[in-house]
Amino acid sequence: MNVIQKEVEVVDEAAMKRALTRITYEIIERNKGIEDLVLVGIKTRGIYVAKRIASRLKQLEGVEIPVGELDISLYRDDVHTSDGRDPELNGSHIPVSIEGKQVILVDDVLFTGRTIRAALDALMDIARPQKISLAVLVDRGHRELPIRADFVGKNIPTSLDEQIKVEVEEIDGLDKVSIKKIN
Repeated sequence: MNVIQKEVEVVDEAAMKRALTRITYEIIERNKGIEDLVLVGIKTRGIYVAKRIASRLKQLEGVEIPVGELDISLYRDDVHTSDGRDPELNGSHIPVSIEGKQVILVDDVLFTGRTIRAALDALMDIARPQKISLAVLVDRGHRELPIRADFVGKNIPTSLDEQIKVEVEEIDGLDKVSIKKIN
């Protein structure tokens, strides 16, 4: 018998905005400004999180920070198509050179660390930044690799039979984070 599980909202629009503002202030403080900073969002929702952080940085510091888009499809070690085809590529676009820059990799959820490992490989194939930091909207725990976020909007401890769902206005029509039990 299939039991329909209810999603429970754990972060609303206002809380998401506060979390992103907190990340933005931490980025300014830890980098002692925003010189040579480039934000790179991991497709798909990480891009929108990165763009929002860049917008907030512009409001606070008056400087436009470049935002890149990173497609990690070819670098994943845990995603395979059921019919054996190669993963679909959506393309990466980073508008400036990241060579020698302070890159902040941005994603919506940090879980096992495998997505971030793939993103690091993809970035290093593009160029060698001076430093790479990680910003995530949600850290849900359960690492399989020794990866941690430098900037976290919200820690949401989960069990392995739960799923975190991030929704952003640009794609989903609203901003929220939900948790759902999966069987």
